Amino acid sequence: MDNGDIEGGGKEGFHGKLGRKYQPVVAHDRVVVEMSSMDPGSSSSAQPAEHHHSLGKMKVGTQASMGSEIRDSSVPADTQANGPPGEHKLELFGFDSLVNILGLKSMTGEHVPTPSSPRDGEDVSITDGRRKPSDVKLGTMMGVFVPCLQNILGIIYYIRFSWIVGMAGIGESLLLVAFCGLCTFLTSMSLSAIATNGAMKGGGPYYLIGRALGPEVGVSIGLCFFLGNAVAGALYVLGAVETFLKAMPAAGIFTETTTKVNGTISEPVQSISSHDLQIYGIVVTIILCIIVFGGVKMINRVAPAFLIPVLFSVLCIIIGIFVARNDHPVVGVTGLSLESFKHNWASQYQKTNEAGIPDADGKVNWTFNALVGLFFPAVTGIMAGSNRSASLKDTQRSIPIGTLAATLSTTGLYLISVLLFGAVATREKLLTDRLLTATVAWPFPVIVQIGIILSTLGAALQSLTGAPRLLAAIANDDILPILNYFKVADGNEPYLATLFTSIICAGCVIIGNLDLITPTITMFFLLCYAGVNLSCFLLDLLDAPSWRPRWKFHHWSLSLLGAIINIVIMFLISWSFTIVSLALATLIYYYVSLKGKAGDWGDGFKSAYFQLALRSLRSLGANQVHPKNWYPIPLIFCRPWGKLPENVPCHPKLADFANCMKKKGRGMSIFFSILDGDYYERAEDAKAACKQLGTYIEYKQCEGVAEIVVAPTMTEGFRGIVQTMGLGNLKPNIVVMRYPEIWRRENLTEIPATFVSMINDCIVANKAVVIVKGLDEWPNAYQRQYGTIDLYWIVRDGGLMLLLSQLLLTKESFESCKIQVFCIAEEDSDAEALKADVKKFLYDLRMQAEVIVITMKSWDLQVEGGGQQDESLEAFTAARKRIANYLTDLNTTAEKNRTPLMADGKNVVVNEQQVEKFLYTTLKLNSTILRYSRMAAVVLVSLPPPPANHPAYCYMEYMDLLVENVSRMLIVRGYRRDVVTLFT
Repeated sequence: MDNGDIEGGGKEGFHGKLGRKYQPVVAHDRVVVEMSSMDPGSSSSAQPAEHHHSLGKMKVGTQASMGSEIRDSSVPADTQANGPPGEHKLELFGFDSLVNILGLKSMTGEHVPTPSSPRDGEDVSITDGRRKPSDVKLGTMMGVFVPCLQNILGIIYYIRFSWIVGMAGIGESLLLVAFCGLCTFLTSMSLSAIATNGAMKGGGPYYLIGRALGPEVGVSIGLCFFLGNAVAGALYVLGAVETFLKAMPAAGIFTETTTKVNGTISEPVQSISSHDLQIYGIVVTIILCIIVFGGVKMINRVAPAFLIPVLFSVLCIIIGIFVARNDHPVVGVTGLSLESFKHNWASQYQKTNEAGIPDADGKVNWTFNALVGLFFPAVTGIMAGSNRSASLKDTQRSIPIGTLAATLSTTGLYLISVLLFGAVATREKLLTDRLLTATVAWPFPVIVQIGIILSTLGAALQSLTGAPRLLAAIANDDILPILNYFKVADGNEPYLATLFTSIICAGCVIIGNLDLITPTITMFFLLCYAGVNLSCFLLDLLDAPSWRPRWKFHHWSLSLLGAIINIVIMFLISWSFTIVSLALATLIYYYVSLKGKAGDWGDGFKSAYFQLALRSLRSLGANQVHPKNWYPIPLIFCRPWGKLPENVPCHPKLADFANCMKKKGRGMSIFFSILDGDYYERAEDAKAACKQLGTYIEYKQCEGVAEIVVAPTMTEGFRGIVQTMGLGNLKPNIVVMRYPEIWRRENLTEIPATFVSMINDCIVANKAVVIVKGLDEWPNAYQRQYGTIDLYWIVRDGGLMLLLSQLLLTKESFESCKIQVFCIAEEDSDAEALKADVKKFLYDLRMQAEVIVITMKSWDLQVEGGGQQDESLEAFTAARKRIANYLTDLNTTAEKNRTPLMADGKNVVVNEQQVEKFLYTTLKLNSTILRYSRMAAVVLVSLPPPPANHPAYCYMEYMDLLVENVSRMLIVRGYRRDVVTLFT
């Protein structure tokens, strides 16, 4: 189908060229695919709609539900789920539409209840997306703008704003409002960018931060933000109750009288009782909780009742300012006066008493920094709308428009109010009348008192609405098992989380005095804002292909500036409370890291690691790595030569040995295995085997990755891996495999050819080889070894054998061992010179080792004292006999078939004298090893390369004779480069 077909569709859907009619995907479609198809061979333009036959409704869910749906549908029994056999479909692509069962629906993730924290192995099901009747979705106005406005426009504007203007002056007050407003504006811009970068579930800022910075950061900031919202609800409730009791003293149940001394006259003054605050506060909290328990529908009905009187009171204040005259309505009010404006322009910071009244002997000293801490709570609340993201119809439209509208309108109101308050009264009046807003309000001061009460109650309502949804979103992500009690299904109200939030709020109300907690709440809000800004900064800076926000007005530099401003404000308010809040967030972070379930959310850090890895790989270039920067990257062959127990993907000791090849755990290992067969038939088996092998690596705490290759034979699979595995200079440089000790015992005649072929492949591919003999006895991290690590250094290997011995010494199991280096001298006269040269070489390499030189004469079999010679001679005789029988069989077969001498499908050339020489050489070396290194913790010896055109069986006999009676041995072959260097 072409674009014209799609664009031409109206509300009735669009028609493809083959006659099928597709319903367009809209924002709230159910996960049910409805489609009607033309009869085979009919024309879409000629047949009327009534001639279409219905395929019914196909619902994707469990097998049981699918079966019931098929039985209830109108599809004939011989009709498949995707249509009749003769129906025209896009057979080439394997789907009959973009809106197939797992097409666009699963990509949006909005209607498919996938786990919030996706992990491998979790089942993803698609159920009926029919929305419950109680699942009321909100628009921009009621879902975002009103909650934000109610949270932002609070008590500080009514009782503290005019005082701030008097203390800081008009100029610095404008700077103060602009500074705090810039912080929330930049945060709103970052929030808008992230929120429009895809479908958004419940949790608001937690969801955004968690998906951008990872689950640990998201949960730590999210829980702090939840706690801040819950305690802030108590603050708002106490503010409303205190204002009510001051307006109506007679409503107090308990009375507290204090004596105020004014000169020589003392008079009793009634003050608000803390018990009254507690009782009324608990009653108000219970009423608000009942409203919240009523769900989104009840909140929507009540919210305007709180907001409209607040907006009306603000309007009355502005009207009152314009109608005010000199000393009217009270002394100190000048009306809008240029003289007052000029007089109040400059700041006049001074000491005040606890009530904020200027006092030369006061204990409170005010500065601009202190005013930032006092005023900033008046601009918080921009997350109130995003907290309810699960209840929004369209998060990508509502959150940016609603949040920015609320931020800009309240900031504009504050800036205008600074000018109006600075011009309407004297500085003395601004500093002494805390309720100047009520004094100048038109027509009655009580309107402002009602506005204060309702604004604080509205803010408390929004806090008690957003906090439970935030907690439920964290619980639904299934990261912390302790939060599983607060999980809720999609569309349901978080009743248990609401109850828990109410208990916290009521407990804080009972405490009454929250002066010590209040700054910490502000820190939690700022911490959340900084998290949002850093999330947008990281995503914008990395600019991954998935970063395509609809909100285009963003840049990483603005997000970084917003985060810096947030952190600066935190320290301006109080460095001590900043440290406390950061410490609490850090503790939660580490708790989540230790106790939380791992989840991959595709966060920005993963993208950063990926880009960093790519840049690092490019910076390494294609040239060889300098020996000083050489790291072993072992390619570990996990496929056993025999059989392992079921569900055991790898020899248990291979990971222990891989860890011994790393210094302090640094480096990467690649564990790989080969499945025999056809790739198309065994692809799923390979995936399951790879997952099983990866689990084993993780269990063994080995840094590495798992790879499974399907190939017709082990030889072909190994050859392909050796050639292609890795990228650039991160290609594996050492192949590690287990020595096939069982090949003769279990009569595995195919092993010699495979083993020799693998060694030859490594030599051709320029890979070092380490073959482990005695892997069953290899020690784990807790088995301490004593004795020596003996190196039989026969050929030049670039220093790999020396380096491996030093790496072994860095492990706890071998740190008590000493290194002995055995060198072979052809003549006795060369022994001392060779020993001196090797000692000097080891000294320059900073390696501590004892050097022992063995001359060729000491290999003489007739030397006395030879228990080990007897053992070696016995093995030597048996090997020579088996080789002779093998060669006899080869010759007999060749003569019988009148063909050249062949072994393993290849032409071979056998020189019996050469075979005898090879056997004799391995005999002498094995005898020497048994003589000097029988009690060694591990023996390292050079790997002899397989002779060209030589039967693989003969080479295996040489190797068996070499390792005979040696319990633990590493057979090492380097490659054409140095891995150690003498120079600094």
